[in-house]
Amino acid sequence: MTTPLPVAVPDVRTHPIGLIPAVLVCGAAVALFGFMLPLVGYGLLVAGLVAAWLCDRSGRTSRLLPDLALVAIGQAIISTMSLEADISYPSMVRFTVVLGLAVLVPYVISRWVYRERVIRFPWRTGQRWNRTQWLYLIFVTFAGWLILPFYFITSGVYQNWPTVTEPDEIARLFVGVNAVGTWDELFFVCTVFVLLKRHFPVWQANLLQAIVFVSFLWELGYQSWGPLLTIPFALIQGWTFSLTKSLTYVLVVHLLFDAVVFAVIVYAHTGWPPIFLLAP
Repeated sequence: MTTPLPVAVPDVRTHPIGLIPAVLVCGAAVALFGFMLPLVGYGLLVAGLVAAWLCDRSGRTSRLLPDLALVAIGQAIISTMSLEADISYPSMVRFTVVLGLAVLVPYVISRWVYRERVIRFPWRTGQRWNRTQWLYLIFVTFAGWLILPFYFITSGVYQNWPTVTEPDEIARLFVGVNAVGTWDELFFVCTVFVLLKRHFPVWQANLLQAIVFVSFLWELGYQSWGPLLTIPFALIQGWTFSLTKSLTYVLVVHLLFDAVVFAVIVYAHTGWPPIFLLAP
């Protein structure tokens, strides 16, 4: 007996009232990761899902509850561990398992329980990058080199990451920063943003995913006035993905930025590599 393939994504009914449950579910991230109030966060998730059920039951929306449930499940899984930057081997294993499940579980439910192809990871689009896209990569790298040292050093948030001096520690920091950066795009863009975009205009879905994205980054260590950087970054990443439809491109953008983040953290702790304008 052969297993039937997942069906194509069906059309859904949408209505502005659906924003209420979506704001509750995505706003839960502020409580879970921003203020670290799990009971409040879980309460908002439950309230959002109940509101989504009522919206679907009224006939004004369809499949809002199943899709918001996937967003809620991902957040709930992430909330089971501290996001404090820690590059010890046990912590790296914990991050790998928990964050991996936060992407894998919604994907499996969507693909094999809902039998839909909403969550995808489009590595290859068949389109060559144009000149603007290549120039943007250069701009992102330069902007990171110019802005990130000022943010990390003057705010002192570099201390939210461990001091690394030994080659093994530096290697683990590099792997950790880039692994989390990769995961960011798999979860916030290819999962949360895509699920929300099914029900809301791109700009609304982008704002909603940015709430979750920025809240996660806050607990991870991007605090102080970090949201002045992380909010536009999250919005631009979502917007870029909606234009390019390419996970590869937004991932390259993110990893270029994270390469500068890694270098700045090491520089702020050790004074190496001396490639930035601001003294540590």
